[in-house]
Amino acid sequence: MKKWITTKNAINTVILVLSILFWIILLLNPGNIMSVKHCHVTLEGPSPDSLQMLLDMNPFSGLMIGWTVMVFAMMLPKLAMPIQNIYETSFKHNRFFIAFLFVLGYAIIWIAVGVLMNIAIIGLNLLMPKSFFPAIMVGLIAIIWQFSPIKQKYLNRGHNHTILAAFGWASYRDALHFGIMHGIFCVGAGWALMLFPMLLPQGHNLAMFLVTFIMISEHMEHPKLPRWHFSLRLKLLKILIAQTKIRIKQNSMT
Repeated sequence: MKKWITTKNAINTVILVLSILFWIILLLNPGNIMSVKHCHVTLEGPSPDSLQMLLDMNPFSGLMIGWTVMVFAMMLPKLAMPIQNIYETSFKHNRFFIAFLFVLGYAIIWIAVGVLMNIAIIGLNLLMPKSFFPAIMVGLIAIIWQFSPIKQKYLNRGHNHTILAAFGWASYRDALHFGIMHGIFCVGAGWALMLFPMLLPQGHNLAMFLVTFIMISEHMEHPKLPRWHFSLRLKLLKILIAQTKIRIKQNSMT
C-alpha cells in the first residue's frame, strides 16, 4: 500500500511539472503562438486577399502548435486519475507505454478538434477582427452548456475507467481506445470553455487560468443525475480553502 501511495504521488508530481512547463511556454508565448495577428486589410472586410494575408501572418501550423500546448497545459491535471488507474492495473514492464498510448489517444481527439476550432477562429477573426463579440457569444453558449444535462452526461462518462487487457496488442489497443474515448468525453464537456479564451482579443491568459480551474474542479465532482441545474462545481476551491485553513492552524500551533 505504501509503495502504491509513493507511485501515485510520483505520477501526480510528474503531471504537475509537465503542466507547469507547458504553462510557462504559453505565458512566454514564443512566436506569438497564442495570439492572432491582424493587419489593416482585414479591417476592410473579408476577401480572398485578406484571408491569405491573415494566414501568412498566422500560419495554421503555428496556430495548431499553440492549441496543442494549451491542451496539454490545461488538460494534463485531469489525466492524473486515469493514468493512476492504468499504473494500478497494468504490469510493471508495460505501464509507461500503455499510459503513453492513453495520452496519445486523448491528444489525437483534442488535436482533431483543434483543427476545427482554429478554422472557426480564423473565420471569426476575418469577419470581426479584434472584436469581443465572438468571445461573448461563445461565452454565453458555454454558460448554457455548463448547466445542461448533456454536459453532465459527458462529465459522468469521463469517470469511467475502462479495464484494459493485460497482455500483448490487446492491451495497447485498449489503452489507445481508452484515451480516445476519454478525449471524446472531455471534448463533449468542455469544448465551449476551451474555445472561449482563444477568441478573446485581450486577456486570454487570465481566461485560460479560469477555464482550467473550472474544468479541473468539475472533473473532481462525483457523477450526478443529468438534468438542468445551476452548479458552480467549486470542489477544487473548497479543497484549497480547507488545505489553507489546516496549514494556518498547524502554523499557529508551532
